[in-house]
Formats: sequence, structure tokens, C-alpha cells
Amino acid sequence: MLICPECAHEWSPSAAPSAETARIHKDANGNVLQDGDSVTVIKDLKLRGGSGVVKQGTKVKNIRLVDEDHDIDCKIDGIGAMKLKSEFVNKA
Repeated sequence: MLICPECAHEWSPSAAPSAETARIHKDANGNVLQDGDSVTVIKDLKLRGGSGVVKQGTKVKNIRLVDEDHDIDCKIDGIGAMKLKSEFVNKA
């Protein structure tokens, strides 16, 4: 068993996620997102730790969905690897 040090949640590493715990990722318009989709950023997003900005309308290709607070892993040309929230993108 594994135990989360922050909330004391216990789980087995070999247990597969069930259909009940599988999360459905949706964009700002309610469209269902899947791994490999292309999305467009709907508002300017400031980058933490720097003076850069991801501009509105930036197209992001080949996203990967993860079960975290920032649920999209992606690589943006000119910026690099980063995480986005699905509420700030539209499916392209």
C-alpha cells in the first residue's frame, strides 16, 4: 500500500483505476478532450517565474491528459514544456 503524506489516502500501486474514478477532461466549451488532440488557448496566460506570456490564439498540438490540477501536459513552440488547465483552452 502507498500512503499520501499530505492527506493520508491509501491505495495499492497495482490497482487499476475503475470507470468510476476515470476523469473526463472537457475544454471551455464542454467538448471532451483526448490524448493527441490539438487545442487553442482562449486567453493570455502569464508564465510563473518569468516575464513571458502565452498569447490568446496560440495553437497547441498533441496534448497529453493527466489527472492533476493542471490537467494538460504539452509542448508549446518557442516556450517549451508546460502544463495548462483545460478551462483555458478550446478544442481545435
